[in-house]
Amino acid sequence: MSEESIREVVKEKYGQAALRVFKGGSTCCGAAPAVEGCPDPISANLYDGSQTSEIPEAALMASLGCGNPTALAELKPGETVLDLGSGGGIDVLLSARRVGPTGKAYGLDMTDEMLALAHDNQRKAGVENVEFLKGEIENIPLPDNSVDVVISNCVINLSADKDRVLSEAFRVLKPGGRFAVSDIVVRGEVPAEIRRNVELWIGCMAGALEENEYLTKLKRAGFEVVTMEPTRVYNVADARELLSSKGIDVDAIAPLVDGKFMSAFVRARKPAIRG
Repeated sequence: MSEESIREVVKEKYGQAALRVFKGGSTCCGAAPAVEGCPDPISANLYDGSQTSEIPEAALMASLGCGNPTALAELKPGETVLDLGSGGGIDVLLSARRVGPTGKAYGLDMTDEMLALAHDNQRKAGVENVEFLKGEIENIPLPDNSVDVVISNCVINLSADKDRVLSEAFRVLKPGGRFAVSDIVVRGEVPAEIRRNVELWIGCMAGALEENEYLTKLKRAGFEVVTMEPTRVYNVADARELLSSKGIDVDAIAPLVDGKFMSAFVRARKPAIRG
């Protein structure tokens, strides 16, 4: 698929997800139809009670994430945060609470339906230090050196030009700024056909980077202090229903898949200006 085709598929999928939430439903990152409560092992139980009490229910129901970057990014009062692919706004609203009235949280999304849902959630939450922007994560509509922290939740894996995304994140970060994202990552080699089908389940569509490739791309973009921390590791049993429906012998491929797909928290830093 071309970069433009991938973008349109992602836009359509997430637009449909937002509309389901507007109608009172929920959605999950997996390929199975959305069900109330989102019980799949990717998107379920990412936020604790203290966080869910701070946001509208629709923001939680619209979450398509694979992690909780706001809990791991160590946000500080007064900081400016940018969420790449902000969806229904859950991580933006939580970030806005963390940075307080002297800080600001931006959310960037290319899907009109998700932006409409995010604005509605902001209104319900009564949070003022938030701004949602329409645009692509490959072309961030913010100036150089303008944010303290870039976060993202299971979105960078969907981009067809990850080098561009990382370069743009580096550009908008202030010197010393932090990159702190949750994403889907592959560990080691997986046969191409199996990888495509597992990623359809685990990350909404194919595109996850191999972990060492991810770290290399971050360093190439200019980042330093690059680390990756697995937060959830998936096994073939988690994807048994989907893979079986694709005519795949789940037990036969288990040794090729188990433990190789994971949600991870990826950290990096833009070098500070040295005097």
